[in-house]
Amino acid sequence: MDAEVVGSGYADHLTDADLGLLALVSQGPAEQAGAGVWLRSHPGQLPGLIGDPRVFQAVFGPGEAMPGPAATAALASPFLIFAVAVHQAAAELESMDHVPERSGPRQRVPLFDAPELRDFLGSPGRRLFLAELLASFTRAAGGQYRVQVRGRSRARRFSELDLPRMAELLDAVPEADRPGVYRRLGDVALFLTGVFPDYAVAHALGPVSAARLLRAAQVPQRRHEQLAAAPAIDLFEYLGAQWYRVAWDLAPARTSRLAVVADVADRFRQARRVLNHIADRWLFPQGNPWFAPPAH
Repeated sequence: MDAEVVGSGYADHLTDADLGLLALVSQGPAEQAGAGVWLRSHPGQLPGLIGDPRVFQAVFGPGEAMPGPAATAALASPFLIFAVAVHQAAAELESMDHVPERSGPRQRVPLFDAPELRDFLGSPGRRLFLAELLASFTRAAGGQYRVQVRGRSRARRFSELDLPRMAELLDAVPEADRPGVYRRLGDVALFLTGVFPDYAVAHALGPVSAARLLRAAQVPQRRHEQLAAAPAIDLFEYLGAQWYRVAWDLAPARTSRLAVVADVADRFRQARRVLNHIADRWLFPQGNPWFAPPAH
């Protein structure tokens, strides 16, 4: 995606307070008047500002980097905070050769895959994708849908963090809505393995749920037994990538934004590892986590 398309994607989510913060930190109080309005009409400037170290300091750093920003940063939207974290991860990885991988609860081993993660974050479209993904889970959705059971309509509840129940929606929604459900299934798999990998491992799918999700991912039956026996993270990665590919294949219109989803499908593990790094570094500060663990 070009800079204007990516910038417009950021502008769609940023609040007026966000734009005011970006203008204040980058230009100073004297030049702030009207700058937020100007930024919204010139979205190509936004990715560079979000990646400005001064913005990271204002949002995440202790104290005030300059007069005023700390109070303004308190009004920053979750989307801006996540976008800043993603851009800071890209900056940090430029000087790293390895990134810790979770090998178990509270256990880390170094993996020398930083070049792959740098490459992933080298795409402005993929950076926007991760910021949007994180912001979309600040409030997990749920609700009810109706199914026919023995000729009678029954209501069933679902939470989007419950993958087996989410997959059941594929049989309950109109065909035109299925690409969106597949996309969200991929999002959930990436979010859980990226932000809560310990939870994903501890609550690994049982054989029945794994088989149901493999069918939902349109995986041939002959591969089910092998994949269901894979380590939990590997299975989630495979499923998430497959769901993204199906969402792309079934989409009635293939936009440049949706093309990023297909791209991430081929780089799912790198996306997951980048989110692991972001979660460990900035999403779970002591006493103030951004996300509550999923319900058991």
